[in-house]
Amino acid sequence: MGRGKIEIKRIENNASRQVTFSKRRTGLIKKANELSVLTDAQIALIIYSPSGRLYKYSSPNKSMDEIIKEYMKAKNIHLDFNCNQQFQCEIEPKRNEIDMLQAGINQLTGENLTGLTANDLNQLEDQLEFSVNKVRTRMHQLFHQQLENLRRQDYILQDQNNCLQRALTSKQEEISIDNHKLREMDLLGPNGDYYDDYRSLLQLGTQMDQFHMQPTHLNLHEAKPYGHGLQLW
Repeated sequence: MGRGKIEIKRIENNASRQVTFSKRRTGLIKKANELSVLTDAQIALIIYSPSGRLYKYSSPNKSMDEIIKEYMKAKNIHLDFNCNQQFQCEIEPKRNEIDMLQAGINQLTGENLTGLTANDLNQLEDQLEFSVNKVRTRMHQLFHQQLENLRRQDYILQDQNNCLQRALTSKQEEISIDNHKLREMDLLGPNGDYYDDYRSLLQLGTQMDQFHMQPTHLNLHEAKPYGHGLQLW
């Protein structure tokens, strides 16, 4: 019974995709080697994995560079190898400099200290102390700036508070003057509250009671024929 036909499409599962790549890469290199040995073909195979790792194969009787040069010659592709060598000569010192800088960074973080002498360690310690002092100086500058900003904000808030306090005091004085004027006009009571209608009417009634009508003493000699005389007290 033959195998079922497999649909060729991207494998979504990462683990399955990695296993399939590993198996098929091995099979592809094996087939390329068999083809080269059986037919004396010149084969160059370059494979990059999904993670970027390089795999390559070339025929046993020729190197990868020789096969690539023959391919470029057949395709009429010209490269200036002298220029390439010049670039390599310029790149190499930069690469060494980068390696030295990386080693220095590692030493500053306390790594790769095995090959350092006592003098090297003293110099490294001095450099670290110098760096720490610069960091502390910068921190003090930042703290001082923050303190000055807080002081300015406090001064502004105090000034605003004083302005509000003066405005409140002035308003209270105006209200006190207005209340005093209203008391003089008998529109406010002694406690600062307005008289209501009932209290006003009661006061008016009390004042009217002081003016009442009473009969005068009867004077028979001055009596009028139509009634007794009345006198307003």
